[in-house]
Amino acid sequence: MLIDSHAHLDDEAFNEDREELMGKFKEAGIEYIVNIAAGLSSIKSSIALAEKYDFIYTSVGVHPCETKELNEESFLWMKEQLSGPKVKAIGEIGLDYYWNEPKKEVQHRWFRRQLQLAHEVNLPIIIHSRDAAADTYGMMKEEGADRLLGVIHCYSYTKETARDYLNWNYYFGIGGVSTFQNAKKLKEAIEYIPIEQIVLETDSPYLAPAPFRGKRNSPLNLPFIAQAVAKIKGMDVQEVIRITGENSKKLYKLA
Repeated sequence: MLIDSHAHLDDEAFNEDREELMGKFKEAGIEYIVNIAAGLSSIKSSIALAEKYDFIYTSVGVHPCETKELNEESFLWMKEQLSGPKVKAIGEIGLDYYWNEPKKEVQHRWFRRQLQLAHEVNLPIIIHSRDAAADTYGMMKEEGADRLLGVIHCYSYTKETARDYLNWNYYFGIGGVSTFQNAKKLKEAIEYIPIEQIVLETDSPYLAPAPFRGKRNSPLNLPFIAQAVAKIKGMDVQEVIRITGENSKKLYKLA
């Protein structure tokens, strides 16, 4: 059975057909979906989604591009949401230097606070890092993230950077980019990373795999990602599905 370790099904891109789509997942062989929060409003909608559907779990966290909305009051509210039975991680959190806003100082402050929170509540972390490899790793090291369980979501760096996180026994989220012809660096990293440290993700509605590139992504496209990983690693696709599914269950402590 497939597990989508990172999706955003509460996104407005699914507003018109969300319920219809939800009815297709089990038939398509999808066992669980971890719906990832990205901001304060999506924490609410993601928790509501997880409460409605038994096969969906969720996280609580604020994406680096949304950290400008955080203050002490909203951070306390966010912390209170962690008590829900379907909440399995803190994320997605991290650094994003692709955009100019919010300023790096703001991103740094709330990245550190959310890492500290993960220590406090002993939950795994979901890391978003874009054009910020050195600072992400450096700040995580300073905050003792080597003692946390975690996943580098939508991994996009080199196999050398992967080595640093492998030393911490982190997982690597592999999604639709693995199917792109020009994703040479990522494919080299996938080849290098042990299959025992890989989890499959779609990041729906973003980053649809090659056959649907540029269109809305959904967990129904997970087989294309599994096939890409299997081809890169010279493995049977069913074995990739089995092992990556077990990895997701270990990472998020899924039933």
